[in-house]
Amino acid sequence: MIDKNYEEYEIIDAHAHIFPDKIAENATVNIGRFYDLPMDSCGMSSRLAESGSKVGVSGYLVCSTATKPHQIGSINEFIAEECRKYPEFIGFGTTHPDSADIAADIEQIRSLGLHGVKLHPDFQLFDADSPKAYKIYEIIEGELPLLIHCGDNRYDYSAPFRMANIHRDFPKLKMICAHLGGYQRWDEAAECLPGLENLRFDICSSMAFLSRERAADLIRKYGVENCFFGTDFPMWSHEEELDRFLSLGFTREENQMILADNFKEFILSD
Repeated sequence: MIDKNYEEYEIIDAHAHIFPDKIAENATVNIGRFYDLPMDSCGMSSRLAESGSKVGVSGYLVCSTATKPHQIGSINEFIAEECRKYPEFIGFGTTHPDSADIAADIEQIRSLGLHGVKLHPDFQLFDADSPKAYKIYEIIEGELPLLIHCGDNRYDYSAPFRMANIHRDFPKLKMICAHLGGYQRWDEAAECLPGLENLRFDICSSMAFLSRERAADLIRKYGVENCFFGTDFPMWSHEEELDRFLSLGFTREENQMILADNFKEFILSD
């Protein structure tokens, strides 16, 4: 039974991870170990759809990251196949700065009908604003949006200042800066990322660590119109993240913008 409060809204999950069933459990455990956090679920497509159905989610941005270049092709094919099985899935492909043929990777993403590119500098071990990463942005600027992991106190690979550098050099690149612009580095993100054109922010894996006042302040600082709801599934359940979000005190109109409307305009309007 969907809670009546949830039924008021159209909901899109702008950040969810899926893996082939045969490796999903191990992949989920490894993510939990990397962040030293318990996972809510297992990163299977069926589990994602089940979790979201409890609150009436109508769409999911699904992705996975190639930690090694040889994984790129199979991951992109897997994401595309899952999108065929689950029409509510909105697939983002992946590439890697060390790929032998980044242009071919991006062409594969386009040919499979995927909607964008996902990168995770901390997993893939590259500086987000490095020359080799710029080879990716040169190809996708103005063509495909980028969802990029941002922030971690242990590393500088995805530090918020690097996102500002990317925007400076690729102003037409549409970027979704994950985790309110900088997991564990929200103060840095709030200093250098607000007001930058073509930057958007998903709010997943942030509200669990911030006070309601601080989370709401960050969203206001970036602009309600620039933020997307997401869960970082399988890290958090949809009920859990949605309840956190709805407790922040935004108006119904603002809630709807963040829960779906902003994402549709930025990703699905073309």
